[in-house]
Parts: sequence; C-alpha cells; structure tokens
Amino acid sequence: MGSRKSIVAEKRKAEKKQKAIAVLRDCPTSPRKMRLVADMVRGVEINKALALLQFSKKEASNKIEKLLRSAINNWEQKNEGQSLEDTPLCVKEIMVDGGRMLKRIQPAPQGRAHRIRKRSNHVTIVVDKLITAEKN
Repeated sequence: MGSRKSIVAEKRKAEKKQKAIAVLRDCPTSPRKMRLVADMVRGVEINKALALLQFSKKEASNKIEKLLRSAINNWEQKNEGQSLEDTPLCVKEIMVDGGRMLKRIQPAPQGRAHRIRKRSNHVTIVVDKLITAEKN
C-alpha cells in the first residue's frame, strides 16, 4: 500500500473510532410520526437529548431514547480509555427510513374493500464528539 493510501486509511480509521452507530429495524410506527421526534434531537448534546426524549409525550420518544442509550453504550465500548463526562457527545445524525408495509383489507360500504397500510420504519443514530466553534 502506498504512503498516501495508508495515511488516508489511518485518518478514516481514527474518524470511525470517534463515531458510534445504533440501528433499530422494523419499528412498528409510521416513519412520519418517528421523524417528528427525530427532528427534535438531531444535532443536540446527548444529555439534553435524553432529557427531551424522557419528558416527551410521544410514543416514538421511548423507542428513540432506548436507541440513543444503545448508541452511547456503543461509543463507550469503542473508546474504553475515555470517560463520557470528559467528552461532550452529540447526536450527529439521525435517519428515519421507511420499513416494510403490512397490507390489510377493511370492509367498506356497498361491498367494497379499502386497503390499510400498516407502516414500519428503520432508525439509525450516529453519536459523535460535539464540535464547538472556536472564536478567533
């Protein structure tokens, strides 16, 4: 491997070490409802995000709170030498994608049938160090 490639590979490896990812698949909530909660915590420091999720009335906030705790734990597993109190972490990315859809039939008037789509979603959270803008 060339020297430039190895330098770039080491840099990419160091960046990956700082990030921690947690994924929730096939959550039986519609993506639209989940995105409302996800937008609330995107880019927020983790302690504030946990507080927002804990006191939110939305059902989706319980699932995202549990997923965020999993991402924090993943970060602790990756960075054993660093303490969580010394390193300010934030929710770098949170993505909500549509999952599979269960299709059901409901009777409608005059012998017709209406289709009901029971939606699910996939949620991905990336936790990374908080980057503060330094003033010159």
